[in-house]
Amino acid sequence: MDLGEKAIVFDTFNTQQASQDLKHMAESITNHPVTWVINSHWHGDHIRGNQTFEDRIIISSQATYKSMKDIHPSRFAAQKNDIDGLTNYIQSLTNQLIQNKDTQLPYQINFLNEIKNSLPTLKLVLPNQTFIDEISFHGKKQTARLFTLGGGHSFCDAMLYIPDEKVIFMGDLLFVNSHPTFFEESDLGHWTNMLKKVEGMEIDVAVPGHGPVGTKEDISTIIHYISDLTAIIKESNNNEEIEIPPKYKNWSSPEVFLQNIKIVETLLNKGTPIL
Repeated sequence: MDLGEKAIVFDTFNTQQASQDLKHMAESITNHPVTWVINSHWHGDHIRGNQTFEDRIIISSQATYKSMKDIHPSRFAAQKNDIDGLTNYIQSLTNQLIQNKDTQLPYQINFLNEIKNSLPTLKLVLPNQTFIDEISFHGKKQTARLFTLGGGHSFCDAMLYIPDEKVIFMGDLLFVNSHPTFFEESDLGHWTNMLKKVEGMEIDVAVPGHGPVGTKEDISTIIHYISDLTAIIKESNNNEEIEIPPKYKNWSSPEVFLQNIKIVETLLNKGTPIL
C-alpha cells in the first residue's frame, strides 16, 4: 500500500523466497521503499517471510508478538531438524499422484517443496514494534489505521484500514471463495462480532488472508458461514456425514470443511458460545 513516499506491506507470506518477490513488487509498483511491515497474526504463513524485511519496521500487536516469540522458535527448530522427513513425505505424495491423479496433490507438493527449500536459511524475525489497540501511519498522500478488536481466527487479529480508498486488509478474519480455517484457539463468537463491526465501516474493497480480493459482501458471507455451520451441527445426529452446503460447494480448500465441523462440535460440547 502506497501512502506517498512510504509503502506498507501487510503480512510477509510463508517463505523468504515469496517475501523477496513481495518486496520487489511492492517497491516496483509504488516506486517507494517499504517502510512498515505488518504481521496481522502469528500464524507461519503470514510471518515466515519477515527476514526479508529485517531492516525495516515490523509491527504487530503485543499479543501477536508474544505468540510468535513463545511458539515459533521450537516449531522452526523442529522443521529445520526434520528436512529428511519432509522430503520423504513429499516423495510419498508424489507416489500417490502417480497412482490416483488427485488434482489437489500437485498444489500440495509444490507448496511443501517451497517450504523445504526455505528451511536451510529460514530464521525467525520478530516484530520490532508493537501496539495494543491501534496505531496510525501517515504519508504524503494518505493515512492508514492499523487496529485490532481482539482474537477471532487466532489469539489476536489485526486489520489495516485506508479510509481515503475505503480499503481494508483483514488477514485471516476474511477468506474469499475459500473455506475459512478454524482452530482450537479460534473464538468464533468474537470473530462474528468483529466482522459485524467491520461491516459498519465504509468499505469498497476487502483484502482477505486467502482468496481473491473481495468486497463488504464477502465479510457478510463469512458471518453466514459460521452461523450455518453452527446450525448444521446443532441439528445433525452424525457430523461425519455432513456434506458441504451447496452455496459453499465450489469454494477452494474443501478439505477444511470437515476440520471446521470438528472444531465447532468441540466448542459446542464445551459450552462455548458461538452465536
